[in-house]
Amino acid sequence: MEYQSNIDPSKLPEHIAIIMDGNGRWAKKQGLLNRIFGHKSAITSVRETTETCAELGIKYLTLYAFSTENWSRPKEEVNALMELLVSTIKSEAPTLTKNNVRLNAIGDLASLPKSCQKELAETIELTKHNSGLVLTLALSYSGRWEIIEAVKKIALAVSANTLAVDSINDTTFRNYLSDSTLPDPELLIRTSGEFRVSNFLLWQIAYTEIHITDVLWPDFRKNDLYTALIDFQKRERRFGKISEQLNGAKA
Repeated sequence: MEYQSNIDPSKLPEHIAIIMDGNGRWAKKQGLLNRIFGHKSAITSVRETTETCAELGIKYLTLYAFSTENWSRPKEEVNALMELLVSTIKSEAPTLTKNNVRLNAIGDLASLPKSCQKELAETIELTKHNSGLVLTLALSYSGRWEIIEAVKKIALAVSANTLAVDSINDTTFRNYLSDSTLPDPELLIRTSGEFRVSNFLLWQIAYTEIHITDVLWPDFRKNDLYTALIDFQKRERRFGKISEQLNGAKA
């Protein structure tokens, strides 16, 4: 049974971010000794989630694909992940174009292997005129890294007298983050039942609604996305205000 009929199309989030967690545990549950099988199986989840978001009219989808901390994993797993990333980007490029999806990326992209940088750049160029869903991959990314990089850029601008200290505010700071064209996500989904944000979009998720599911990422399908959206639409987003203010009643 699909839950799409329970979703109010007028109350969809503009931007969904997902922490794709549980690939290694999924592989272990299947009796597979190599964690990379979990990562390979997760490609189906990425494809179905992207296509479903595009069908629903979601404007932005950001996926936490590889964190700066992931570089400390066993070298064999990291190398396999990089190879998988290259092959997946290459094979999925025609599907992205077919579905009018524009590929984007944030993170310390220069730290990726040259082959990854090449495939990523080529696919971003290939899809840059697509006008539908913007699919952003967070690669070699962490929220703390992003904030530190923004502070460095602001410090340089101040020292060069192109930015006044008194003019620095939320909007100014936001403009120095990885991609200032991306709106803050309204919904953050985390799979595998873990209750933490794992250094993801730390600045941007200040008022984001968080949905935790026990489903491991390789098992995540459109009904799981629908469930997260239904949960989101039940929330009252107050942004520091009280219910009466939002409803137009006297506080």
